Amino acid sequence: MGNQKKNKITTKASAMERAERNLIRRRRKEDRFRRLSFSAVVLSLGFLVLLFASIISNGWSAFLRTDILLDVHFDREVLDVNSLVKANYGKLVKQAMRDVLPDVTSRRDKREMYRLVSSGAAYTLQKMVTADPALIGKTVSLWLPADDLADMLMKGRIDRDTPESERAMSDKQMQWIDQLIAQGRLERHFNTTFFQAGDSREPELAGIRGAVMGSLFTLLVTLVLSFPVAVASAIYLEEFAPKNRWTDLVEVNINNLAAVPSIVFGLLGLAVFLNFFGMPRSSPLVGGLVLSLMTLPTIIIASRASLQAVPPSIREAALGVGASKMQTVFHHVLPLAMPGMMTGTIIGLSRALGETAPLLMIGMVAFIVDVPASITDPATGLPVQIFLWADSPERAFVERTSAAILVLLTVLISMNGLAVYLRMKFERRW
Repeated sequence: MGNQKKNKITTKASAMERAERNLIRRRRKEDRFRRLSFSAVVLSLGFLVLLFASIISNGWSAFLRTDILLDVHFDREVLDVNSLVKANYGKLVKQAMRDVLPDVTSRRDKREMYRLVSSGAAYTLQKMVTADPALIGKTVSLWLPADDLADMLMKGRIDRDTPESERAMSDKQMQWIDQLIAQGRLERHFNTTFFQAGDSREPELAGIRGAVMGSLFTLLVTLVLSFPVAVASAIYLEEFAPKNRWTDLVEVNINNLAAVPSIVFGLLGLAVFLNFFGMPRSSPLVGGLVLSLMTLPTIIIASRASLQAVPPSIREAALGVGASKMQTVFHHVLPLAMPGMMTGTIIGLSRALGETAPLLMIGMVAFIVDVPASITDPATGLPVQIFLWADSPERAFVERTSAAILVLLTVLISMNGLAVYLRMKFERRW
């Protein structure tokens, strides 16, 4: 009898020891998994910080531009022509440079000196004179844009210690820049051109306004087409459509279309909208049509999820007091589901804003200087503009590319933040 009790006690003790050892092992595994998860989060944040640091370090200087202060004399002899638009404004800029650096006498040195000023300076003078002909005969002190190489030197992007044969700027040009700095004629100002101008072959004259307007027109077309169609489709599938094999097939296709690569929609737009219907190439209208097809599945899925989140009691109460099915949906269910639908729409539009491949297929990759004024004008998008600048060989386009990425990220983060705000403010928890 005593031996049986001892055996039972021993068995219980060994079982408790095994359970305790299993518990210790489980806790160790949980601690190990927790540490791995935390390390993964820290590693992800580290890469994200590294990415943002790289973009910001390369792009912040694009928001500043180097300008040269020149005393420009609007000579009547130069401007005494039939058309002020065709006058030789470059001659006025060259004369102002010779007045600032009178020691430069040889023809070769003068050519190098003239390169310190951007070719856009002549266009600036042209706009001033055509807008105000009373300037003819006067001398005006103006801040005119410097060349991109002078701008890079001022921003420290060109190493002065590099041998002259290995850099694009000569020693004489660097000496002249030092003289201009000593005279207070070379300074960095906020680069308004970056936000007010369209694309250009010259980095110091390139801006994102054309690309931003193209993206806005494209998103406007996308919103007008995709939102009502997606909401109507979601309402029909969720509230009115019978449950049979055909509706199941439609639902499967919608879910599959949400995972289709975006370039497929670009090929569809190229084949249908451009080749078959003959719509204007490189226009926000075609871009909006293509992006509408791409965002429709996303908005439909989000809208259906919002409708499903409305409690059945809302429908039953409305039907119980005599409301029709249509009145129940549009007067009671739809207003409660609208915040979720708006959130899904904003997320879909933010995805469309960052797409490049569909726009490349329909020709919105063209070099377009003019800012579009309507949805049918030739245009490009901000992601495509970034793609074009990233492929440019000039060093100054590197900072323009990073600055444009910063603008695009700011817009995308703002749109996603707006979606979160709308969901938190208007969403009801049942």
